[in-house]
Amino acid sequence: MQGLMMDYQLTLCAILRRAEQLFGRKEIVTRLADKSFHRYTYADCVRRAKQLSVALQQLGVQSGDRVATFCWNHHQHLEAYFGVPASGAVLHTLNLRLHPDDLTYIINEADDKAILIDSALLPLFEKFRERVGIDHVIVVGDHGGAPDGYLDYEQFLAAVDPGEFSYPELAENQAAAMCYTSGTTGQPKGVLYSHRAIVLHSLGIALPDTVGLRESDVVLPVVPMFHVNAWGLPFAATFVGAKQVFPGPHLDPTSLLEAYQNERVTLTAGVPTIWLGILQALDEHPGAYDLSNLHTLAVGGAAAPKTMIRDFQERHGLNVLHAWGMTETTPLGTVARIESDPEASEDEQYDRRAKQGQPVPLVEIRARNAEGVVPWDGETMGELEVRGPWVAAVYYKETTTGDRFTPDGWFRTGDIVTIDERGWMEIQDRAKDLVKSGGEWISSVALENALMGHPAVAEAAVIALPHPKWQERPLAAVVLADGKKATADELRAYLGERFAKWWVPDSVEFVEEIPRTAVGKFKKTVLRERFRDYVFESAADSQA
Repeated sequence: MQGLMMDYQLTLCAILRRAEQLFGRKEIVTRLADKSFHRYTYADCVRRAKQLSVALQQLGVQSGDRVATFCWNHHQHLEAYFGVPASGAVLHTLNLRLHPDDLTYIINEADDKAILIDSALLPLFEKFRERVGIDHVIVVGDHGGAPDGYLDYEQFLAAVDPGEFSYPELAENQAAAMCYTSGTTGQPKGVLYSHRAIVLHSLGIALPDTVGLRESDVVLPVVPMFHVNAWGLPFAATFVGAKQVFPGPHLDPTSLLEAYQNERVTLTAGVPTIWLGILQALDEHPGAYDLSNLHTLAVGGAAAPKTMIRDFQERHGLNVLHAWGMTETTPLGTVARIESDPEASEDEQYDRRAKQGQPVPLVEIRARNAEGVVPWDGETMGELEVRGPWVAAVYYKETTTGDRFTPDGWFRTGDIVTIDERGWMEIQDRAKDLVKSGGEWISSVALENALMGHPAVAEAAVIALPHPKWQERPLAAVVLADGKKATADELRAYLGERFAKWWVPDSVEFVEEIPRTAVGKFKKTVLRERFRDYVFESAADSQA
């Protein structure tokens, strides 16, 4: 017997219609290239999203066609977030920090039919324009008109009467958006999000024990809108009717702090490197900014050091919310919300907040090693596997699930984790970044976070290098904080107080900077190549 409920399709059109009906007066703010602010309302945004939807259809874009964006975080990009899927097409956000060769591969594999591009990014686009088969280029921004052969976004919209739009009857499993993985271990792979997945993901973000997004919030995503849909925040904020603030290309600490203060931002999100820069700016100028409205700094993309979480809380009264996710999980998977535990000490609470947390509702987790699914004991390590309604089931254009998916339908993340008895997950490392020394595993993430707790260290990355006796040993690459000094022996002794002797890196190399991927993560492949012929000193040749 089946239930007798309505067959209501979960689509982005339902979110757009809700915003139009309930939140038309709410504000959407963008910081422009000249640092002035553009302001309009949800009513304006919905009207223009409708115009974009119709204009794309009149251009010849068909249902299921991919429409790319090559843009920073701004209101026109938000219009595309809804206008493209409302036309039946698929929003394809392109990472503007990728190499032109990678962008060429991704655009051609996705077979993008049209692209919306910021005028300031045209010189970058021109580097690979002739190598891609895009039919229509639509230029966004204050540029005084698009170049010959390109369409001007404002003129493109102005040619359409919003009244020509009618909400389509889309199927919830229809593709709405797509992003490509970073491709650090091979060619980038496409992840194709359904309308249903994005709607359910937005609901997940709004739950009080996850991100807890609500109508009264003012949301500023520092995470780029081209990176996993800004972690779903623009969709979720529109769903609940929160005020949205977009920083444009201005991601430096001073510009962000000004925006937080001026717009009374309550929730913001970005990778740890962003927050380390913000923390340094606040430490250098205590009391310079009124951040009394800012209740949550969501961090993801890489593990957040415990010391950073503590410093924000104790020195500036700011709450860091640790989360984990991937392109393949839309991306929210787990959140480190502190559950009610009156017996936990303050230090125990910080330990827990430095973990990646519990799975959000509707997402399930488990970990597996060579012996099978590991117990939830907080000690046994295994590769994290996840499943849920917003987790990818297969990659775009792949006919089989391959080795990234288990026979019983779980996604293999490549993250090595432990899970404790309460279901709290902690990432120990990426599978490819673990150090296997003398048959035992060493977590590079744990060492990095500890090193970044040293007052003289700004950043640290730990890599595995071949060793004639122990198979692999850890090497630490360290960037010292401005004006601070430390020796390799001092840092090794510091780690020796926190880890077993055989965990401590045999060597510490001081570098000017840690190379990063296009989304701000440490790019350890570059470090491994740089130090591939490195010879450890014999004095440290011990795993006692």
